[in-house]
Amino acid sequence: MSKIIETVEQIAVPIVEELNLELVEVEYVKEGKNWFLRLYIDKENGVDIEECAVVSERLSEQLDALEPDPIPHNYFLEVSSPGAERPLKTQQDFERAVGKYVNIKLYEPLDGEKVYEGTLTSFADDELTVEYMVKTRKKQITIPMSKVAKARLAVTF
Repeated sequence: MSKIIETVEQIAVPIVEELNLELVEVEYVKEGKNWFLRLYIDKENGVDIEECAVVSERLSEQLDALEPDPIPHNYFLEVSSPGAERPLKTQQDFERAVGKYVNIKLYEPLDGEKVYEGTLTSFADDELTVEYMVKTRKKQITIPMSKVAKARLAVTF
């Protein structure tokens, strides 16, 4: 699986960069009996359907031209925006997310919790500082990046 993702990333990165877009994530997953190759692309003010279509067409052409075919199964290619709950993976993602509401899942509990949801108040020296609520009290925690299993922007109501 990771070889497929790696191959797709190598082909997709020049395509998205040429269009002044960012490749956020590539997934190759089986859902039911079907395989899906999903690319999430983004830019500062979000992407539109035309940009997704252009990336899809160009990537599809290049993947079809590869011999041998790097993807052994029939699959559906989907190119879309990562949405409002965009994953945070790179240092740049975290830097851009400062001041925003985030959801952080940890590999192991820190101060008794494995999930923190709140405002990312700072990101420096590979540490996240998150301000969150416990009932009516604001609390703050500093989380080393090495403990972060998954992070994403979160929607608050």
